[in-house]
Amino acid sequence: MSNKTDRLLNQSREEYLQYTTRRHFLKECRTGLGMMAFGSLMGSCDFFGSKSGKNGVPELTAPLMPRAPHFPGKAKSIIYLHMAGAPSQLELFDYKPELLKLHGADCPQSFIQGKKFAFIRGVPTLLGPQAEFRQYGQSGAWVSNHLPHFQSVVDDVSFLKAVHTDQFNHAPAQLLMHTGSARLGRPSMGSWVTYGLGSENDNLPGFVVLTSGGANPDAGKSVWGSGFLPSVYQGVQCRSSGDPVLYIQDPSGMERDLKRASLDAINHINQQSYETFGDPETLSRIAQYEMAYKMQTTVPEVMDIKDEPAYIHEMYGTQPGRTAFANNALLARKLVEKGVRFVQLFDWGWDTHGTGPDGALNVGFINKCRQVDKAITALLLDLKQRGMLEETLVVWGGEFGRTPMQENREGKQNAFTGRDHHADAFTIWMAGGGIKNGVSHGATDEIGYHAVEGKVSVYDIQATILHQLGFDHEKLTYEFQGRPFRLTDVHGSIIKEIAS
Repeated sequence: MSNKTDRLLNQSREEYLQYTTRRHFLKECRTGLGMMAFGSLMGSCDFFGSKSGKNGVPELTAPLMPRAPHFPGKAKSIIYLHMAGAPSQLELFDYKPELLKLHGADCPQSFIQGKKFAFIRGVPTLLGPQAEFRQYGQSGAWVSNHLPHFQSVVDDVSFLKAVHTDQFNHAPAQLLMHTGSARLGRPSMGSWVTYGLGSENDNLPGFVVLTSGGANPDAGKSVWGSGFLPSVYQGVQCRSSGDPVLYIQDPSGMERDLKRASLDAINHINQQSYETFGDPETLSRIAQYEMAYKMQTTVPEVMDIKDEPAYIHEMYGTQPGRTAFANNALLARKLVEKGVRFVQLFDWGWDTHGTGPDGALNVGFINKCRQVDKAITALLLDLKQRGMLEETLVVWGGEFGRTPMQENREGKQNAFTGRDHHADAFTIWMAGGGIKNGVSHGATDEIGYHAVEGKVSVYDIQATILHQLGFDHEKLTYEFQGRPFRLTDVHGSIIKEIAS
């Protein structure tokens, strides 16, 4: 061969090695000749599908385009209200007068023998309800005086009084609740929903996350991550004060036409990369660039609540410009109204151990209830008056419950009134989206320690949510590492007592 030919071959080999990562090498080795033969027989296809576009470059089909579920669902969108830290069901919905009678008595050995707690040591004392309870509505639901506004909407709600989990620490329990696994790496519920249904608005993400309380959940952003699903399905965190999304504004001097031209050039390069290596994540990157471009004009308008009528601000208790749960609740309504499929609200600060005033049931807990009570009630009423509650499923809950005992960290009673983590029984409620009205399913024993009737798991919650959207939770799967994965893993049953 000539020196010129050798140089060209070496240059071509160097370029190939430059763009071949270890991940690509292992992936190519794993597929083998059998998959090559299968591909030649079946024909190749893009992950999202494509069609011919400008200048012969394939135009990608939007990965968030609306798709039909397995069967007609009752709900079209989800608003999930997660009180991070686990609110005490015994001070909100699970009234136990017998526990009040036993207040201050030593906990029976049968309740603590062989049992693992996060912080309780030795023999704790029983702690009676730190709230006053009454029954409300035609359903006669028990609600404490900590939620005076919520008392008016109980007939629109179904309570699950005997939910259990197998995790009693915050981060693993939050991961299990939202990803179906206590370990990192699985897609979140919102990611599964947008993967299955897409979005009804081309200019907004299908999955939006709003946080309040001053911190993210203990499990971090993994609770709204996409795991092994393409990253286009992960939750997009927005803010209720300042720019709704960081860096949403173009730098000075960047005109819209120049931005469009730059994006077209980047997408062209990414498309060439995809055609060379076939990595579906490259398509996700293209889709995310396009979504970010569209969001620059759409998100600021949707995330602005200043123009809402005065009666709406009064109803929710909102204050424009603040980072607050009330603002996020109003934004949740606006987002689903615009076609966002899954809106996740995390409110941090519900961990009531009694180690300080902020975590005391008679101080910090009451303050947290005041911060969310009016806004949650307004959200349900607002959705209902707009005719949206029938197609919007609202879910409320934490990652686990609280013990009927006073926490005695290191064997000594805490300085303030508080309860330890409790995985065996807690309360979650749902409303709208085809869920039956005014139902209370499940029950705990006389002190709220064990579930004795209608026990349901975290996986049952997930299966029921997917069912209301029109999915068979056993069939909504994604192939990864040689087997089909699903949100509910190998568990889960629809809670037919509340699902219609």
